[in-house]
Amino acid sequence: QKMPPSLPATINIREPRWDQSTFQGRAKHFFMVTDPRNLLLSGATLEEARRVVEDYRAGTVPPGLTEDQLWRAKYIYDSAFHPDTGEKMLLVGRMSAQVPMNMTITGCMLTFYRTTPAVLFWQWVNQSFNAIVNYTNRSGDAPITPSQLGTAYVSATTGAVVTALGLKSLTKHLPAIIGRYVPFAAVAAANCINIPLMRQRELKLGIPITDENGNRLGESTAAAQKAIFQVVVSRIGMAAPAMAIPPVIMNALEKRAFLKRYPYLNAPLQVGLVGLCLVFATPLCCALFPQKSSMPVSRLEPEVQARIREKDPQLETVYFNKGL
Repeated sequence: QKMPPSLPATINIREPRWDQSTFQGRAKHFFMVTDPRNLLLSGATLEEARRVVEDYRAGTVPPGLTEDQLWRAKYIYDSAFHPDTGEKMLLVGRMSAQVPMNMTITGCMLTFYRTTPAVLFWQWVNQSFNAIVNYTNRSGDAPITPSQLGTAYVSATTGAVVTALGLKSLTKHLPAIIGRYVPFAAVAAANCINIPLMRQRELKLGIPITDENGNRLGESTAAAQKAIFQVVVSRIGMAAPAMAIPPVIMNALEKRAFLKRYPYLNAPLQVGLVGLCLVFATPLCCALFPQKSSMPVSRLEPEVQARIREKDPQLETVYFNKGL
């Protein structure tokens, strides 16, 4: 029996497996990254994947490793370790936790939207979860101070709660279905506050920008603005189907006898519907923009442009990790 030929050490596993210049390639990539089954992997499996990836990057190819196994290891590694710092990420903050966590929180937000304490409680839970996710998936290796973390968290939570309660009082005299959309408006508003605040350090100091081959050229605040804008759009897009479709279905179901007979099915049904939307919306909205985003040198701040032109007058485009 012949040994299978050894893998070449030239596969670029720093990049995703699929072409990231197409939406389809990005979607395939994020379906892998956000796969909730990654949460069930043991610590040993994660460490094994880390070992395979780090060995391979260093040029050591374990005998008998297949290309599929290598990519599987890369995706397990990416699901649990931060791309810029290499630290193991908090379980709750990983992209693979997005669907189960969001499904539970959003389902509960949409179920318990009628009383003020419930609105307060679930918006608070949601923003706490968001703060953890935004912190875990921040771009760059810049540390964020506890006081910045606290400010962002308090502002976003306040923003979400104020929006939710303000809209709730406005919708009192409107049809019931409109009241069901209050949680979505509050979440969208909070995302616009939470993400820029959690990443305010990047807006002040910039995020690392590189050339095509990943050589660091400096930091740019213009790139940070673009990155954060893209993430806000993706996050609102992610929440939209899950918060827009179930209310219509639930509104129709509540008029039927079925839910009147089994009212305790309200929350599980809602959570299930939200989950179904999120399984698709999460990876597809992550895929709206390439993870390795780019912008023309001419759009950067003048002083950053000047520094780049000194080093490399021909360079036209810079790249950066947009974060998630």
